[in-house]
Amino acid sequence: MSEANRGINRRQFLTKTSGLSLALAIPVSDTLSAKQLPSDITQMSATQLSAAIAGKQVRCVEVMQAYLERIHRYNPVYNAIVSMLDDDQLMQQAQRADKALDRGEYWGWMHGMPHAVKDLADAEGLESSYGSTAFAGMMPTKDSLHIARIRQQGAIFIGKTNTPEFGLGSHTYNRAFGTTRNAYNPDLAAGGSSGGAAVGIATQMLPLADGSDMMGSLRNPAAFNNIIGFRPSQGRVPSPTAAGDLYYDQLSSDGPMGRNAEDTIRLLHTMAGYDSRAPLSLKDKIPPYEAFQQPALKGLRIGWMGDYEGYLPMEPGVLDLCQSALTKISYRGAIVENCIPDYNMDQLWQTWLTLRHWSIGAEKALYDNAEIRKQLKPETIWEMEGGFDMPAARINKAAIDRAAWYRALHRLFENFDFLALPTAQVFPFSADIHWPKSISGKTMDTYHRWMEVVIGGTLAGLPVVNVPAGFDQLGRPMGMQIIGPMGQDQQVLEFAMAYEAATSYLNQPPKLKERL
Repeated sequence: MSEANRGINRRQFLTKTSGLSLALAIPVSDTLSAKQLPSDITQMSATQLSAAIAGKQVRCVEVMQAYLERIHRYNPVYNAIVSMLDDDQLMQQAQRADKALDRGEYWGWMHGMPHAVKDLADAEGLESSYGSTAFAGMMPTKDSLHIARIRQQGAIFIGKTNTPEFGLGSHTYNRAFGTTRNAYNPDLAAGGSSGGAAVGIATQMLPLADGSDMMGSLRNPAAFNNIIGFRPSQGRVPSPTAAGDLYYDQLSSDGPMGRNAEDTIRLLHTMAGYDSRAPLSLKDKIPPYEAFQQPALKGLRIGWMGDYEGYLPMEPGVLDLCQSALTKISYRGAIVENCIPDYNMDQLWQTWLTLRHWSIGAEKALYDNAEIRKQLKPETIWEMEGGFDMPAARINKAAIDRAAWYRALHRLFENFDFLALPTAQVFPFSADIHWPKSISGKTMDTYHRWMEVVIGGTLAGLPVVNVPAGFDQLGRPMGMQIIGPMGQDQQVLEFAMAYEAATSYLNQPPKLKERL
């Protein structure tokens, strides 16, 4: 940042303009009065910030400066945002956004808002490393589809959010950028693979963030950092590719993360929508936030799957926190009952391993490049090798078993509106280890076995939201997965709205540190 910009008082950018005759994405009635504005811009929710920018209660340059100041203060500790653009360049973009507003041009509900893209997605003008030294310095020339949609809403891309190498693993560390640390305790892991995104939101270095999820990557870091993370129904947020499979490899999904349910819904509305280049993308539309209605909890039927009747090892305290959270909504009339899918859970794990290996093994070209292979972490190599020369009969069996799992959950939805279980099997652990080697005395036989609890939602392709479940005695956050029937993304997020209103977990921000 230039010396001139360093000396700017943010408040001098405020204008006294009474309003704009613009077609706003956020209703004018939601615009905050000056007395309602938080003292620090970064404390505003994305929805509040959007309304304040549209109403010229804050200027885009003021917003950018506030966020850059916060990033420079805390990112050296938490390492959530990487590959950042130059401060002067970002301030110039913010100035252009202000001039557009002055001309009566409104780009969308994210007009002038700083946004960092998860480093598994491409954004023109931002380095894409995918968390790997093998791709350091690669500059894409085109946005990924969901990133293009965010750009179209007026967001200013400031950099990337950190992710483990190729998104593999629920602990965000890599040799390219280092380790992302938990917002509530930087000695602990942030979760992953959308760890940088989650920490960026929780530390208020970002208003909200995009992420992606194959094995809980929108859910686990949200749980570890006490925010909302939503994995949409399969096909809700399409990811067309110029080459490669468009039909069979459907394990991963892009999705939104936010400080609250409303912000998450607004970002989902931006990211979602049919695209003919993705033939399996859903054609029904997610409505704008204003069409969402917070449901009454009374009478809602919640099936508590817990640890699958002891199948999943759990760190002591995880189940207790989730059950305590469910008790809070049962006081509001929700009906919570234990349930278990009619399915062999060990078979589900074997199905998962087969399909994940097969999916990742498709990147054999990286493995075959000796220079690239030397830079890959052992877990990545193990995943790739597991998919090489896999018999067709094994893949076919896994596909059939996956379908049977979907049917098992579908039968549960005949009796329940939603299904619930913990988002993780352990609390945030030391940031300095690769992964938990055991849980409650049971050895973890793979680098991701400790996240087995999330594979059910992924394999069924169902909408799943992480909602906070509170903190243990050490102040470590935990979350709970709420799963809905196929395509009922709106209903799942409406439940999240009601859950948020009935609990207070999101009102407990972290106490940030400026040094380890």
